[in-house]
Amino acid sequence: MKTPPPPADTLRRVIKIARLDGLSVLIVSGLCALVAIALGDLISSIVGLLVAAAGWSEWHGAKLLRRGDAGGLTWLVRSQLSLLSIILLYAVTRMASYDPEYVRSLITPDMNQMFQSAGLSVQEVMPMVRTTFYAGYGTLALVTLVYQGGLALYYRLRAETVRAALGGT
Repeated sequence: MKTPPPPADTLRRVIKIARLDGLSVLIVSGLCALVAIALGDLISSIVGLLVAAAGWSEWHGAKLLRRGDAGGLTWLVRSQLSLLSIILLYAVTRMASYDPEYVRSLITPDMNQMFQSAGLSVQEVMPMVRTTFYAGYGTLALVTLVYQGGLALYYRLRAETVRAALGGT
């Protein structure tokens, strides 16, 4: 059986993961929110800002741990659970908003011609679009559940070891 790493190593690893993940979530979602704002998509820009806030809270938790404050663990777990909730809610609301008539209105004459040259009608393409729509948002929900849920669990399971590394605070 493999011996567990020393508490100080676990603390360093938790801080490293939290800083990298938090900062990358903050940057990517912040940029996506800016693009959504530029495109006039209010809902997506709000979601992007909420996701950025979750990324910031994870980064902040890592910063607290670096300063020796065990309260940073709470920030790490809560940031993952909030991010999980935000993205799941977004995916579910998007899936509930699927409107085949709106999708049909987006098909240009050039697209219609392309479908015909491939031997397809718009009626035959619509089920594929619907399936792709649901598969995309379903995949987003599943990946989020596994990744954010797994990361929240990772942080939670190392809480005792991290507290020991911080001197039991």
